[in-house]
Amino acid sequence: MTIDRRTIIGASLALAATAAPVPVRASASRSSFPKNFLWGAATSGHQIEGNNINSDAWVLENVKPTVYSEPSGDAANSFELWPQDLDLVKALGFNCYRFSLEWPRIEPEPGHFSLAMLDHYKAIVDGCRKRGLTPFVTFNHYTTPRWFAARGGWTQSDAADLCARFCDRAARHLAAGIGYAATLNEPNLLRVVRNGLSAAQFAGFKAILDKMSEAAAHSVGSQRFVAGNTINVDDIDAFNKNLIAGHKAGRAAIKAARSDLPVGVTLAIPDDQPVGPNSIRDQVRARTYGAWLEAVRGDDFLGVQNYERVFWDAKGKAEGHPTGDRNAAGEGVYPDSLANSVRYAHSVAKIPIIVTEHGVNSEDDAVRARLIPAALAELKKAIDDGIPVKGYLHWSLLDNFEWIFGYKYRYGLIAFDRSTFKRSPKPSASVLGGIARRNAIR
Repeated sequence: MTIDRRTIIGASLALAATAAPVPVRASASRSSFPKNFLWGAATSGHQIEGNNINSDAWVLENVKPTVYSEPSGDAANSFELWPQDLDLVKALGFNCYRFSLEWPRIEPEPGHFSLAMLDHYKAIVDGCRKRGLTPFVTFNHYTTPRWFAARGGWTQSDAADLCARFCDRAARHLAAGIGYAATLNEPNLLRVVRNGLSAAQFAGFKAILDKMSEAAAHSVGSQRFVAGNTINVDDIDAFNKNLIAGHKAGRAAIKAARSDLPVGVTLAIPDDQPVGPNSIRDQVRARTYGAWLEAVRGDDFLGVQNYERVFWDAKGKAEGHPTGDRNAAGEGVYPDSLANSVRYAHSVAKIPIIVTEHGVNSEDDAVRARLIPAALAELKKAIDDGIPVKGYLHWSLLDNFEWIFGYKYRYGLIAFDRSTFKRSPKPSASVLGGIARRNAIR
């Protein structure tokens, strides 16, 4: 069974810095993106920081049995090397950097908030500002404290209140310098993943996940261990309801700390396409995104995250027949998928869109270098048609820890050596950087 990143969750600096400069156009043209458009790349704390020992994911990575191919370990050591990462973001020509707070670091025990860790993330926010970068901060990117998971995680009725308590404390310390805030990362992931698996596939995979969760619960001395990016929960509706409540409560807490800070949430939205008569595509969309696209209507923006196209016929998921590039999982790479997902999301949510993740899993960077301008050309068409898209943040800045697949999968604009942590920008980084500098594809 081939499982992509979304199924589960889930060059050098000199090359970039010395790329031939392109003069900024004096006036906007049809080919230019909107003024003040956000250009950048995205990361998440657990995937790049390293040694996030108080997180639910760290527990799952290190128990036996586990579905993780390897533990995260030091990751890219960005907990120490974040200034270098910000220098890279700036050198590439970007104006925005999306990163996440690690709830497990900030609240390692219930009600105990680490001032040192809050100051750490404040330093990153300030570091962005000093480099002319807009800090886009995700308050919770999947991982939760091990104590939160040990009490049932998002299955518990008070989960939203605990999330709001964390958002309140973090926002009071950090909100003054943040440019944009997202409460949660892809809280609809559970339904997206379940859509992609047949009943038999899910039953087999759930059995493995259940054994891992049981081992995790035993290791922390609890009855039940529910991680933030789990897919093996039985009551999806209750899980989803608690996450929606968590988003709304978190949004209110952040807004209470700073009312003018734009706050939203990011959603995983594949490009769902109908195949043949009586396709179930629209029913799938309603089930997967409907409640969330209604819930976000009071938000300042919606983060859209797209990686793939999914085909739906009258019976379920159908096979695609790609003719161009393929990703590392063998699936087709479709440049217009992002724009299609953005158009759909805005048609329902009716609020501004920021592309908070988009990219491709491939060791062949040429695939990435081809995808970026082609996808952005389609996104520009959507903008020209009146869709209010405010920015594009590529996933990811760095090759990183891709959850159960460890360090096998490659999404980064920048590679890194796991022994020395040396960063090496790929040619695709210069491709996107050139577009960002011009604020235009050509």
